[in-house]
Amino acid sequence: MTHTLHSGCTAFDGHRLIASGPLPEVALAAKQALDAGTQGPLLVFDDATSEPVEIDFRGSPKQVLARLARTTATPAPAAAPRGRGRPKLGVTAREVTLLPRHWDWLNQQPGGASATLRRLVEEARRAGGTREQARLASESADRFMRVIAGDLPHYEEASRAFWRGNRKDFASRIEKWPVDVRNHLLGLVTRAWDAMTAAG
Repeated sequence: MTHTLHSGCTAFDGHRLIASGPLPEVALAAKQALDAGTQGPLLVFDDATSEPVEIDFRGSPKQVLARLARTTATPAPAAAPRGRGRPKLGVTAREVTLLPRHWDWLNQQPGGASATLRRLVEEARRAGGTREQARLASESADRFMRVIAGDLPHYEEASRAFWRGNRKDFASRIEKWPVDVRNHLLGLVTRAWDAMTAAG
């Protein structure tokens, strides 16, 4: 997983929230907490995926930030070579193999075969993108819950309630969890349920 300096992250000392925000700010707060002495494992999560963010906390805060800047730097993408087609639009001509009835149908559509194929691809991408967002949001909520709350009471029941979409049961299962864990998890779970609703 690649993180950038602009990635939103959240740091926990055990079940206690340390900081949430851009990666450099969270890293500095986590460094300060480590130097002061943490109670539980210090965990930094990527807010989008709940994947752990690896930070080298050795040395001074300035050294920590310098290493972070080096490890999160992303090279500029190379310009893609232009091919045949309509260069200003970035359209590339390639062979498409279809059955005669497919060509007949495409040729009857407004704008012709090429325009229809482009429209169909864009519609499929939008539909697939919504489902993909729901899947990623659900996995993020599940990952955070498993890592930070796997040893808390009613974890298994809360996990099942989450995947069933049973909001009332889920809320009751996590009611007595540490408040910082509960609040962060509710944000992730709500995002996942909203994405699943949008995906149908």
